[in-house]
Amino acid sequence: MTFQTLLFFLVVIPVMFFGLLIALVVNLIDPSGDRFHRMAAWWGRFCAKLMGITVEITGKDVYNLENNYLIVSNHAGMADIPLILGSIPFNMRFVAKEELGKIPVFGWAIKQAGYVLIKRGQSKNALKSLFTAVEVLKEGRSVHIFPEGTRSETGTIQPFKRGAFLIAQKAGVPILPVTIIGSNRITPKKSLTIHKSTVKIIIGKPIETVGRKAQELLDAAHATINGNLEKYGKHT
Repeated sequence: MTFQTLLFFLVVIPVMFFGLLIALVVNLIDPSGDRFHRMAAWWGRFCAKLMGITVEITGKDVYNLENNYLIVSNHAGMADIPLILGSIPFNMRFVAKEELGKIPVFGWAIKQAGYVLIKRGQSKNALKSLFTAVEVLKEGRSVHIFPEGTRSETGTIQPFKRGAFLIAQKAGVPILPVTIIGSNRITPKKSLTIHKSTVKIIIGKPIETVGRKAQELLDAAHATINGNLEKYGKHT
């Protein structure tokens, strides 16, 4: 067991649990979820610093903080969500699988805060739950989704699912493609052991959605994310 693993169970988990209890109250005061997001962003930075994770960000100058985006990224490791929360300065909500909303305290907090919980599969109910994200985007907040649907064991990028790009097309907001490199080494899939690591987050240029088909948007986002993985991941 590594020192980082001990810190995770002895510090990160208790801090997260008590933070979520506070968040339940905060969400009652501020049902928009905006204060919850600020707490979550702080938690992301706290986790990275405590666990000895160095985050190198490229592309801070490519986006406009006054805009909102559908943020799509590859899913390389368990730490991706706190790293994104702490590194990308948008008021965002995550798209997560419906099962997470059933976890006591954690699920209650993220549902209150406006996270989009989706059903798995290709049914009408699944598509309807996915389009809840459109309303979040139209309200002026950003939304993050992992278009692969699950995290990669090796850090390589898996095929993207089309649903994320239907959201962007319907909401008419730009897509912000983000490449995460190195987070798979923090906690390998099917393992609870945590290691120090350097993680690179590369933010690609926004992809305009107006007048473009979902498949075209998917191809463009995949090409950008995969291209940056090949470009910046060579020496990691």
